[in-house]
Amino acid sequence: MIKRNLLVMGLAVLLSACGFQLRGTGTNQLTITELGLSARDAYGQTVRDLRLALEGSGVKITDAAPYKLVLNNEQENQRAASYTGTGSTAEYELTKVLNYQIKGDNNLVLLENKVEARKFFMQDSGNIAGSTQEASMVRKELDRDLVQQVLLRLEQLTPARLAELQTLADEKARAEAAALEAQQKAEAETPQQSPLELP
Repeated sequence: MIKRNLLVMGLAVLLSACGFQLRGTGTNQLTITELGLSARDAYGQTVRDLRLALEGSGVKITDAAPYKLVLNNEQENQRAASYTGTGSTAEYELTKVLNYQIKGDNNLVLLENKVEARKFFMQDSGNIAGSTQEASMVRKELDRDLVQQVLLRLEQLTPARLAELQTLADEKARAEAAALEAQQKAEAETPQQSPLELP
């Protein structure tokens, strides 16, 4: 009995030492202290959950923040995954994809990426209410998964990395502006051909 308890304690120490933690436990360690947050669907469940998760991780959500997290597009797809012997759908696969951007000074895009989550649920034709409730629960779980994935991505963004991305975005913007200016100058200096006169 004592050996088994020691083994369990040893495994717990080993797992915690390598950074393992059960999903949904602990807090995300974000080095970003302030962040703007906006979404195409400003009142959607995902942006509300993300706001709460960020604030719970010690991030102040403010429009005055130097960096802004923008949730551009959230898509949901549902497809039949299996069928019963009678040919009716028995199981569905539900997928949610969230596209997001990190913007910095001058509203320049520093980073854009997407996160994706998928789950399966059963459809019982004899229990429509129960199936509808299960689908609703699966959607909430997918929302939580998307939020968790975004937080994990944000954990990797240190102030130094964000400053580096801002520098790259500034250089790209300057290069694009210079190329546009050169193109406009070349067009202005090119003599306009007079229309061809036909006899």
